[in-house]
Amino acid sequence: MSETSLSALSSESRRFDPPAGLAAAANVTADAYKHAAEDRSGFWAEQAGRLTWERPWDTVLDWQPPFATWFGGGRLNVSVNCLDRHVEAGLGDRVAYHWVGEPQEDRRTITYAELLAEVSKAAHALTELGVEAGDRVCIYLPMIPEAAIAMLACARIGAAHSVVFGGFSAQALIDRITDADAKLVITSDGGYRRGAPSALKPAVDEAVAQCPSVQNVLVVRRTGQDVAWGAKDLWWHDLVDHQPSTHSPEAFDAEQPLFLLYTSGTTGKPKGILHTSGGYLTQVAWTHWAVFDLKPETDVYWCTADVGWVTGHSYTVYGPLANAATSVLYEGTPDAGGKDRWWSIVEEFKVSILYTAPTAIRTFMKWGDELPRGRDLSSLRVLGSVGEPINPEAWMWYREVIGGGRCPIVDTWWQTETGAMMIAPLPGVTSCKPGSAMGPLPGISVDVVDHDGHGVGETGGGYLTLDEPWPAMLRGIWNDEQRFRDTYWSKFAGRYFAGDGAKWDENHVLWLLGRVDDVMNISGHRISTTEVESALVSHPSVAEAAVVGAADDTTGQAIVAFVTLTAAATAQDVGEPLLKDLRDHVAKEIGPIAKPKQIVIAPELPKTRSGKIMRRLLVDIAERRELGDVTTLADPTVVSAINDTMGAAVDGR
Repeated sequence: MSETSLSALSSESRRFDPPAGLAAAANVTADAYKHAAEDRSGFWAEQAGRLTWERPWDTVLDWQPPFATWFGGGRLNVSVNCLDRHVEAGLGDRVAYHWVGEPQEDRRTITYAELLAEVSKAAHALTELGVEAGDRVCIYLPMIPEAAIAMLACARIGAAHSVVFGGFSAQALIDRITDADAKLVITSDGGYRRGAPSALKPAVDEAVAQCPSVQNVLVVRRTGQDVAWGAKDLWWHDLVDHQPSTHSPEAFDAEQPLFLLYTSGTTGKPKGILHTSGGYLTQVAWTHWAVFDLKPETDVYWCTADVGWVTGHSYTVYGPLANAATSVLYEGTPDAGGKDRWWSIVEEFKVSILYTAPTAIRTFMKWGDELPRGRDLSSLRVLGSVGEPINPEAWMWYREVIGGGRCPIVDTWWQTETGAMMIAPLPGVTSCKPGSAMGPLPGISVDVVDHDGHGVGETGGGYLTLDEPWPAMLRGIWNDEQRFRDTYWSKFAGRYFAGDGAKWDENHVLWLLGRVDDVMNISGHRISTTEVESALVSHPSVAEAAVVGAADDTTGQAIVAFVTLTAAATAQDVGEPLLKDLRDHVAKEIGPIAKPKQIVIAPELPKTRSGKIMRRLLVDIAERRELGDVTTLADPTVVSAINDTMGAAVDGR
C-alpha cells in the first residue's frame, strides 16, 4: 500500500432514492449539474440574479490565484437583500424568527417588518457611536435575536462584524479584538445555560481593559444579573430603542468585507477568515434554497448552530433571511428542560427542515428512541447534517427515528473558509448512501489527489482539494497574506487544500474521511479515524466513538478507541466480552489492520460547547501524557472520568 494516499477500507452498498413527491416538485433538478458544467460563470451569474443589486456587475469572476473577485463592479447591500426587499414585496407579516429561550416561558415571534425596524434602529445606533463603513465590530452574544440584529446592522452600514462564540474566554476575545482592531463590542449581561444565568460581560470587561481600540461596549440586558459598569458601557435598550425605525441604506461593492470569523491556528494565533458580500450571499442563498429544497411560503426551518460558528452565519442568518424563510432560533442546550426539548420545539413550531451536527445526533441516539418517538415529528420533510462526517449508522438512525423513514438526508461538507456548502446531495435528485455527502454541488469542482498532487482517479483515497474558485470563498486571512498563501495554497500548486481526506468509492461516490491530521499510520497503512469510528458506531451497543492514533514501538501508531455505550448497553455488566466483540466487529467491518489495540469505555467524550470532540486530549490520555488545556470543554470533568476508566481498556491484538 502506497503511503501517498489514504487506505479506503470500508464500503457501503445501501442506497435511498429521493421521495417521489419531493422530486416531482424539487427546486433544483439534475439539469443544474449539466448547466454548471457547461458554463460555470453563467451558472453563478444566474444565481447572483436571485439577489437585488443596485448596480449590476461588470465581470462575473476575476481569478488571480489565490485571489478572486466575484461580480466585480456590482453594488448591493446585504441587509437589504435579507430584509427590505421582502417587506417591499409584501412579506412584512411573514415570521422571520420564532425565538425560543432556554427558560420554557421565553418566546418571541419576529416578523420581517419587525426585524427590519429593529435592524434599522441598531444601524442608527452604530452610526451614532461612530462606526463607519470598513470598521470592525466584535459581537459576543448568546443565541438571542439581538445577535442576528447586530450582524445585519453591521452589514447595513458596511462595517465588518467579528462574532465570537459566547463560550470563549477573555483571552480569546482579546486575541480577536486586537487582530481585527475592533472599534465596538456588542455583548450582554449573560445568557442561560443549563437552567441558570451564565455571565458574559465579565469576560468583555477583562478583554476591553487590554484592547485600546474599543471605544464603546453595547450591552443587551438578557438575564438581569448584576454587572460591573464602566465609562465605555452603554445599555442596548437605552441607545437603540429610541432610534428611528427606518433607515436609508447605502449599497456597497460586491467585495466589501462582510465579516471576519476566527478559526484556531496551528501556531496558536487564531486566523481571521475574511468573507465579502456579493459572492458570499449569492452562494449561501442559493445553496440554502437548493440543498434544503426550501419552500419559504410553507417551510419552517431550524439550523441548530450557534451564530458564533460559520454555520450560524450562513444558515441561521444570511441564507435563510435572503430567501425570506421562517426560522427557529433557540438559545439553550439540547437537554434544557428535558432531553426531548428539541423534539418539543419541532412539534410546537411544526419544523419541516432540520439542520444539525452528527455529534448531536449521536447524543440523541444514546438517550434512546423513545424520546423523539414521544413527540409528533410528522412535519419534518428534509433533514440536514453538518460539522463532520456522519457515520452510516447515525445517518440511518436520523432517517428512521427522526425522519420516520420518509425524509431525505442532505449531509453537507464545507468549512469556515469555504463560506457555504460545497459537497452535498440534492434532495430531489440524489440517490444517497448513508454516511456520504455524495459529491460536489453544481458549480463546484473538487479533486481527490495523492501526496504528489495527482488525481487518484475514479476510485481511491487521498487529499480533498478544490481546483476552481467559488463565489463564497474566503478572500484571505485578515492582515496576513503570506499565512493565507502558506496555509491553503502551498501544498498543491493552483489548488485549495481543505485539510481533509476523502475517497471515491466504487460508484464514484465521495466520502469525507476527516482531517488529515486524524489519519493514523498503522504498519504503513494510512487509515482514517472516521472509518474506524463509523465501524464502532455500527455496533448495536455503541452510541458514539472517537478514535486516535497513539505512538507504538511496533506499528508506528496504534489505534486507541474511546466509546460511549447506548443506554441499553450501559445498563448491563458488559466487561471484557463486549470489548473483544467490538474489536472483532471492526475487523469484520473494515479489516484486521483496523482492529483497535485499546478500547476504553467512557461515560462521555470530551467536547467543546459547540460539540466538537477534542481528540488531542484523547491522544494525551492514550499516550499517558500531561493533559493539555481543558478550559474550552463543555464539561472538564469528563477527562478525569476517562482517565479513571483507562484500567478497563483491553490491550493487545
